[in-house]
Amino acid sequence: MSWLHIVVLLPLIFALIIPCIYRLHKRIHLGWFVLPLPIVLFIYFLTYIKTTMSGDTVMQEVNWMPKFGMNFDLYIDGLSLLFSLLITGIGSLIVLYSISYLSRKEQLGNFYCYLLLFMGAMLGVVLSDNIIVLYLFWELTSFSSFLLISFWRTNQRSIYGAQKSMLITVFGGLSLLGGLILLSISANTTSIRTMIDHVGDIQTSPFFILSMVFVLIGAMTKSAQFPFYIWLPDAMEAPTPVSAYLHSATMVKAGLYLVARMTPIYAVSQGWVWTVTIVGLITLIWASLNATKQQDLKGILAFSTVSQLGMIMSMLGIGAVSYHFEGAESQLYIAAFTAAIFHLINHATFKGALFMITGAVDHATGTRDVKKLGGLMTVMPISFTLTIITSLSMAGIPPFNGFLSKESFLESMIEVTHADILSLDTFGILIPIVAIIGSIFTFVYAVRFIGQIFLGSYRPQSLPKSAHEAPKLMLIAPTILALLVIVFGLFPVILTSTLIDPATSAISQANSKPSSFHLFHGFTPAFFATLLIYIVGIILILTFKYWVRLLRMQPNKLQLNYWYDTTGKYSSHVSSNFTDSYVTGFTRNNLVILFTSFIVLAIIALSLTPFKLDFNNVSNIRPFELIIIVLIMLASVMIVCARSRLFSIIMTSAVGYAVAVFFIFFGAPDLALTQFVVETISTALFLLCFYHLPNLNRHNETRNFKWSNMLIAIAAGLVVTIIGLIAYGNRHFESIATYYKEHVYDLAHGTNMVNVILVDFRGTDTLFESSVLGIAGLGVYTMIKLRSTRKANKEGGSDYE
Repeated sequence: MSWLHIVVLLPLIFALIIPCIYRLHKRIHLGWFVLPLPIVLFIYFLTYIKTTMSGDTVMQEVNWMPKFGMNFDLYIDGLSLLFSLLITGIGSLIVLYSISYLSRKEQLGNFYCYLLLFMGAMLGVVLSDNIIVLYLFWELTSFSSFLLISFWRTNQRSIYGAQKSMLITVFGGLSLLGGLILLSISANTTSIRTMIDHVGDIQTSPFFILSMVFVLIGAMTKSAQFPFYIWLPDAMEAPTPVSAYLHSATMVKAGLYLVARMTPIYAVSQGWVWTVTIVGLITLIWASLNATKQQDLKGILAFSTVSQLGMIMSMLGIGAVSYHFEGAESQLYIAAFTAAIFHLINHATFKGALFMITGAVDHATGTRDVKKLGGLMTVMPISFTLTIITSLSMAGIPPFNGFLSKESFLESMIEVTHADILSLDTFGILIPIVAIIGSIFTFVYAVRFIGQIFLGSYRPQSLPKSAHEAPKLMLIAPTILALLVIVFGLFPVILTSTLIDPATSAISQANSKPSSFHLFHGFTPAFFATLLIYIVGIILILTFKYWVRLLRMQPNKLQLNYWYDTTGKYSSHVSSNFTDSYVTGFTRNNLVILFTSFIVLAIIALSLTPFKLDFNNVSNIRPFELIIIVLIMLASVMIVCARSRLFSIIMTSAVGYAVAVFFIFFGAPDLALTQFVVETISTALFLLCFYHLPNLNRHNETRNFKWSNMLIAIAAGLVVTIIGLIAYGNRHFESIATYYKEHVYDLAHGTNMVNVILVDFRGTDTLFESSVLGIAGLGVYTMIKLRSTRKANKEGGSDYE
């Protein structure tokens, strides 16, 4: 295992260690123990910049499960390195910010455990070359983000937001799994590098389009694209460090990473170009419109994040056009990839800072409601300065970095209308129009964000707390990001050759020409489009109160959240009624349903499948076997007829012990021993449980003989017997037992065949069985803890359970 593997696993290892440290050192804020880790990881990834700048890549392989095609292979190129630096760099600032934001009274052990779990999962996503391992880390990001969003679990809105994000992103994850499986079948490999090297085989596969659709659904759910964006605004109920990390710099960009990584495979498809571009532009304009009417600061930032993600997505779609050209003409559209990468970096800087400033405002005033805020410029001068820098960057105003990437965005949208393929020279005229409209409303909500907090009249009486400047420690992280906004705006060359160009080459699979960004490109169409954005944007800001009413008049039925909630309530109602119709609380009813369904399905299957009963090779029944069968039947009848629980338990054990005797006669002493142990433990547990139940016996119960019970029992027994005989008489393959006998020594190096089968040959089954027991144990532990918590709360007079 290489250092790169250790680096990816370190956050996951620390996620297990940090809660233990929290229990031992509660006097010192836990964040100080966590902070060195992301800083060290960030410095480590910086050492790879020279490698990617020279066009080289790094592959570190570990044969994990080669039989399943699951190798823990990690791959560093310009694209994965860029994301790794964002994950660890922004992560370091988030941990620093959280030290001031989160009180030591919070459950910091849980918080940093979840945060590190997420950090490790994101590193695994962007560095994995194996698609199966990538999917495992992908789902881990959904799980860890669910834990982070629901961190304040007493807040019902947090729980609601966490559930919504989990449902939508896991749905996308399952879709992604289907796409990756089809992709691996088409390419006959699970390595992304190998897929790209043999992309022709995939593009001629019958699964090409279907896998592309599934992969896009997975990417767009994670990156909150239309219509899947609805989970992100509700996820803002999470603590501000979570919002700043997951929803501006990392998790929501996982979908963008996936689209960028899969572009070399799917870019030849017209469907890929148009879908990625159109969905991105629709997301841009729809979210920017919704951002202008929000009255919660986090709500504004949530929809602004969605709009910016749509903007980057559309640029990745336009960049895919380069795969349909060669030479200099291809370079025109590769510039869209360059713009997308640059804006991805810029968005992480200004949006991360804006989230942190919003948290500082909330911390200082006690509210995020824009109706109560205003006039804080003199009260919070540092926060005001940082907001000016980062908001104007988001609005695309020079000399900040957002202006440079926004100009490149407009140039790409205009340039694509000249492409004479894929109908871009006709229908493509709509692309720059939509892009300009979306940019106008981006300008509106970004500039208004400043005025809603810091300009206007100061109303201290409307604030829950006495306003004051945020603590110095809380301002360090957003100050660093604001400085980067200025530096990257004035000196973009810092990023071009180090991060942007290598990442662009990784997406385009070509040696793209060195990128360059300038504050003034001349009187180009993009320049005039920018002037139009500023002029119309200022007019809309001045007339905001007149036209915003139209947006707020949107009927509920035209909102996707309405349909999500309605569908959830209706499906919950229908499923509850259906479940209540057969789950009556009576064991007999449950068994009747189970066995009747089994009998009916078995009869249908037997009637549709030809079979024969072969008794030629059936062994003779020996006298002692007949005696044991009779004993089992008598014990079974006595269980039914027993009038005391103790006698029923004894007869149940008798059946189990009799079966164990069968194993001895059939030459399986290990199985017999296991059966004896299981029966003994089960009997002891039964007696322990029944000891605590009311002292009742069947003498006091009115029992009637039920013919239906008898018929179902007999039918179930007959069906099982017939299935057994059919399986014995219709063998289409050689018994697996022969393979076990031949290879138990040379392959598994064992002398006990039963143990070898369980541990080696069927080790996966045993692993999952052990996992089930572990999950059941956690469930029991959780129920005991909840019971103790409820009892303590009741004794303390608390209503919370």
